[in-house]
Amino acid sequence: MSQHPGKSETAWFLAALGFLILISFFLGLGSAPLFDVDEGAFSEATREMMISKNYLTPYLNGAPRFDKPILFYWVQLLCVKLFGINEFAFRLPSALAGTAWATSIFLFVRKESGNRQALLASAIMVLSLQVVVITKAAIADGVLNCFLAITMFSLLNHFKTGSKRSLYITFATAGFGMLTKGPIAILIPAAVSFLFAIEEGSFKKWIRMIFNPIGLLLFICIALPWYLLEYRDQGMAFIEGFFVRENLSRFNTSFEGHSGSVLYYIPVLIVGMMPFTGLLFTVIFNIKKLLSDRTNRFLLIWFVFVFVFFSLSGTKLPHYIIYGYTPLFILMARALTLSKHSERFAAFPMLFFALLASLPYLLHIALQKIDDDFFRAILIGGTELTGRHHTLIMIAAILCIAAIQLIPLLSPAGKLISTGVVFSFCITIHLMPLAGNLMQMPVKEAGLLAKKEGYKTVMWEVYNPSYFVYSESLAESRTPKRGEIVLTTVKELKHLQNTTVLYSRYGIVLAKLKQ
Repeated sequence: MSQHPGKSETAWFLAALGFLILISFFLGLGSAPLFDVDEGAFSEATREMMISKNYLTPYLNGAPRFDKPILFYWVQLLCVKLFGINEFAFRLPSALAGTAWATSIFLFVRKESGNRQALLASAIMVLSLQVVVITKAAIADGVLNCFLAITMFSLLNHFKTGSKRSLYITFATAGFGMLTKGPIAILIPAAVSFLFAIEEGSFKKWIRMIFNPIGLLLFICIALPWYLLEYRDQGMAFIEGFFVRENLSRFNTSFEGHSGSVLYYIPVLIVGMMPFTGLLFTVIFNIKKLLSDRTNRFLLIWFVFVFVFFSLSGTKLPHYIIYGYTPLFILMARALTLSKHSERFAAFPMLFFALLASLPYLLHIALQKIDDDFFRAILIGGTELTGRHHTLIMIAAILCIAAIQLIPLLSPAGKLISTGVVFSFCITIHLMPLAGNLMQMPVKEAGLLAKKEGYKTVMWEVYNPSYFVYSESLAESRTPKRGEIVLTTVKELKHLQNTTVLYSRYGIVLAKLKQ
């Protein structure tokens, strides 16, 4: 009889988590145009796969795309076939993966610490800034993080209990991760489990685990077939493009100009964890207390490895650090009781929104200092889109967060989650559509115009793969010739003579060169 109340209670907590997921991951999922470069590139490769019916090798603008393995394209293709070529369909895999990711956190923490802490840990994940962004993005990172979380939770459970089932789940989800984004899906579990085994003095157990024959066979059956078929189809071009260029080169060198110092991920963490940044500092200040717990040690090793590895990497992108966020979400939930003044955490999102409220003023100052025509056009667009209404929305959000802290019936966890709801709602309903309208709506409108009129386009000094999606056509990247239609920027348009502007907005121009 005692099990039924527990199940009923868990159902209520899962329902609450489902509500948060709907607000954060699914609300407004298709409201913003696809963002370039990554969203546009993934989505266009999927569109070309649907047309060509080549389900083995992704192509982008007619050329093989070796950036990522195949699984995300397959899932995205299924969604597009179900819901059509639109932003919602392209982003749905990430929202669904985010749902599974959040649920895995809830189930793991529930087993360790109960329903309340499970809800808090998963709510922190669902409502934090960077997660809100990647679970609304048509890129593979949300799916990888889902597989990575399940892999690591199963790995820890195997360490604790010796469960063969958990070990096989570890190998299986690592295999799917390998199909999603490549070697990083096995590097993180292998390295973290090795360091944890060394810390516990169980190296021989680690060796037996890593070389478990059934587990290895399971991993190979899931991950290897596509890699072999792709090599057979593309040969050394695949090896050089995927393994050498996209994996080894990203660590050894600054790839596509994405570089930074070893301190790069510190500000990324501070901003990316909004509105829960205060709890991050609580974890740091109480690190010694947290290290006394075995699970916490595993979680800390997980985060620290990811942080150090990508801090030392030549290529740095903000979303890389998210591979180490899952353990932080759990540690932050565990650290809440160690904080004496949790109401002060509200200062971080309030300061963040205050800075955004001043955006119209900052854009006006920037306009007076920047001479580049393209960036000036973007800034002018920003001033048009962020007027008094934007400032009022930000002030309203600040007041809501402040009011939440004054509600006596709310627990510290309740105040945190309520603050997160306000924060996520503002990001989803206002800030992401605003950014999309400024940065990507011109590309979308130009693409739709090209589709309507049947234009054959050349891209010059821009790279916006989302244009291919909206125009449903390919485009050569080169200097345009007489009589051709070109997608470019206002800055580059000055270098072209005798042009007729067909479309122009926020620095993006579609023009025709006269004969």
